[in-house]
Amino acid sequence: MKLIINVVLALAVIGLAAFLIKDINEPIDFKAQKDMREAAVVNQLKEIRKAQLAYRGITGAYAPTFDTLRQVLTTDSFEIVKIFGNPDDENAEITREIVFVPALDSIQKMGLVLDDIEKVPYGEGKDFQLEAMVIEYKSTNVPVVEVKIPIRDYMGKYADARYMRYDNKYEPNNARKFGDLTKPSTAGNWE
Repeated sequence: MKLIINVVLALAVIGLAAFLIKDINEPIDFKAQKDMREAAVVNQLKEIRKAQLAYRGITGAYAPTFDTLRQVLTTDSFEIVKIFGNPDDENAEITREIVFVPALDSIQKMGLVLDDIEKVPYGEGKDFQLEAMVIEYKSTNVPVVEVKIPIRDYMGKYADARYMRYDNKYEPNNARKFGDLTKPSTAGNWE
């Protein structure tokens, strides 16, 4: 009888220890995974923002699709205007020269990789959501862009709302994004 009680108590202690270890490790694992995944997604959003700003430098608007973004940045050119002479001097002769520089050269110098730029890190094949348009803002037509992904789409098993208890700012139904469709801004909501 004493042996059975000892075995039951030993199993209870082992079970309690395993529960405590899991309970202690869960928030640590969550924070590590959240930080790693957030950093990768934010880095990808920054790359997309650089590409969109380069696209805007060429076309004057933002790319409505990732295919259009990739196509223009690999085949089109930036227009550079060189000014010779002093524009502040009324008597100086001013000449302008227009030079076209392949966008691909600039993209490569910036270190942008356009292959799979739309893929969400840890997103299991999901793509970032991209929307670009022209809106009227303060009586002027301006191009706007928004690129986003719901946090739950890249957090894997940590997308469950129960993990909110470990981080009071964590909301898996919110989105990580840059840009705004209501005003001209390319700010990211992580900044």
